[in-house]
Amino acid sequence: MTKNLDKEGLSSIVDNYQLFYVDLWGVVHNGVHLHEEAIKALKGITNKGKDYVLLTNAPRPNNAVKSFLEKLGMEKEIRDHVFTSGEAALTYLKKNLLNKSFFHIGSLRDFDLFKDFEKMKSDQLKKSDYILCTGLFDNHHEDLKYYKGLFEKNIKKKMICTNPDLIVDRGGTREFCAGSIAMVFEKMGGEVIYFGKPYSQVYNQSIDNFNKKILSIGDNLNTDIKGANLLNYDSLIISNGIHKNEIKEKGIEKVAKSYEAICNYIQSELRW
Repeated sequence: MTKNLDKEGLSSIVDNYQLFYVDLWGVVHNGVHLHEEAIKALKGITNKGKDYVLLTNAPRPNNAVKSFLEKLGMEKEIRDHVFTSGEAALTYLKKNLLNKSFFHIGSLRDFDLFKDFEKMKSDQLKKSDYILCTGLFDNHHEDLKYYKGLFEKNIKKKMICTNPDLIVDRGGTREFCAGSIAMVFEKMGGEVIYFGKPYSQVYNQSIDNFNKKILSIGDNLNTDIKGANLLNYDSLIISNGIHKNEIKEKGIEKVAKSYEAICNYIQSELRW
């Protein structure tokens, strides 16, 4: 049974854990502004002598996301806890594919992920060694069918996906993420290597988490909560995020079951 923490707050269970993985988009901010109650909760965790990681499926290096958060008004002491799926992917790319050519699928703003090996970027998919997917093209950000056509003759190439999220809410607008493109590629028979939640590598790279009691907090059942389930962490779902309408209509128990996920706790928003 999922316990509702709206009355007691995160403070009522904080002593049960040593480490907190906290999602950024949908929990701490909505792409436009910070959620002040969430910021108070992060400070509460610190004041209790506990540690946390702002673990995000952002397809950019840590420093790029920290710069974005600074513009939103987040204090440096909190920004320093950021770890991104882009950072995890970058480590892999530098170690394994630095001298291979790639075709980039994603927004021009994601350039900072590969600026150190920009010379390996190919303008033609058929001539590239692998596909680097950080999101959708700026001029094809709504039509997934476009990508199916793009992949038809290039399905044998390997794809690196730096954001397993399928969708995200930017303010009040829902947008596709790189995970949606990777899903199209996989359904066509392509091979995808993912970096980010729910895959264990991003958790283990972010901090020393060995033998610690952990709570994972997020708004996405496919990534935040399923990642916690796979790694045997407890989980807290924020209901005013991606699944807001589903949870409101059916309740968390039915919705979680439909995603084959288990939530220990639920809050409408992260609140201390």
